[in-house]
Amino acid sequence: MIAYIKGNLTYIQDESVIVEVQGIGYEIICANPFVFQHLLNKEVLISTYHYVREDIQVLYGFKDEDQKYLFTKLISVSGIGPKGALAVLGTVNVADFVGAIEREDDKYLTSFPGVGKKTARQIILDLKGKLTTMISISSTDSDHELQHTEVNQNLAQLDEAKEALKALGYTDREIKSVLPKLPNDENNSTDTIIRKALALLMKN
Repeated sequence: MIAYIKGNLTYIQDESVIVEVQGIGYEIICANPFVFQHLLNKEVLISTYHYVREDIQVLYGFKDEDQKYLFTKLISVSGIGPKGALAVLGTVNVADFVGAIEREDDKYLTSFPGVGKKTARQIILDLKGKLTTMISISSTDSDHELQHTEVNQNLAQLDEAKEALKALGYTDREIKSVLPKLPNDENNSTDTIIRKALALLMKN
C-alpha cells in the first residue's frame, strides 16, 4: 500500500492533484484539491489511500491523517464507496462528524451529499464508538455540556440568593460586596449561599 506521496506539486485539477516524484507524475484524487493551492510548485507530502480493485487502482489523497482514517472507515460502511466518502470529506469537520455519530444525529449526517436516512443509520450502526480513539469527541462534548449546565445552575442559585437578601433589606451595593466570597459550585444549595452571605454581611 502507498501510505503517502512526497514530491513536487505540479498541477491542481478539479478532482485531483499531480505530484511529481523522480520524473513520475502521480495523480491523487482529493475531496477538495484546492486546499493544496498554496503549495503549488512546492514540495508536498500528501497522505494517501491506495484503492485497489480488480478493474481499478486509484490513489486518494488527504490533507491530514484524521481525514484519511475517516475515509477508510466510511468506505467500510455498506452503501458508501470512495466517491461517497469523498463527498462527505469535501465539506466536513472531522471532529463534528465523529461527534454527530456518537450523538446519533441523523439530521446532521443526512446533510451530506448522497447520505440518506438509511445510510446515516448504517453509519451510526457501523461506526459509533469506533472513532473516538481518533478524536476525543464524546467526552469533550459531554464535558462541555456538563460545564454549561453547572454554570447555569450556579447563576440561578446566586440570583435566588440575591433576591432573598434584597427581601431582607440589604442593598445591591452590600450584596455585591460579598458576592466574590460566596460559594459558586453545584454542591451548594441556595440556602447555603444565603447563610454564607448573611454571615459575611453581619461582619461588615
